[in-house]
Amino acid sequence: MQIDLSKIEIREIGANEVELLTTYRIAYLTELQGEQTAEYQGKLKKELNAYFREALAEKRFFAYLAELKGEILSFGAMVIKKIPGDFNQSSYLEGDILNMFTIPVARRNGISALILQQLINEARNRGISKISLHTSKDGEKLYRKFGFNDPVYPVLELCL
Repeated sequence: MQIDLSKIEIREIGANEVELLTTYRIAYLTELQGEQTAEYQGKLKKELNAYFREALAEKRFFAYLAELKGEILSFGAMVIKKIPGDFNQSSYLEGDILNMFTIPVARRNGISALILQQLINEARNRGISKISLHTSKDGEKLYRKFGFNDPVYPVLELCL
């Protein structure tokens, strides 16, 4: 599917669209991790709706979508974290990008780049000083084009 990017509308997702955020988060997770039971998906949907409602109300989350003639093609979001400061600055805001997702038939048209640019612009407007994300191999090329690099400090995890 060839898409004319000049016809794409990018808009922020509002607090009244929590169900939309949840639907796209579940689509994203399903693609990455596979199908889950209906029982688990129901539980996850309820918890995601609560999370998005709260995070949007507290202004620690924002999201954008790309539409073409009313059809949603792509989605991206950012979680905002306040980090304790150091001797350079008393506190920091950091953003974690998540849910970068384009419907399969619209991929490889540059729509994710439009969403990513909007997320970066909004991060700057909100005073966010660092943005991080996890990426698939397919997405890595896009993020590197925008200047994302390997972390300065090694990253270690402990999953509990």
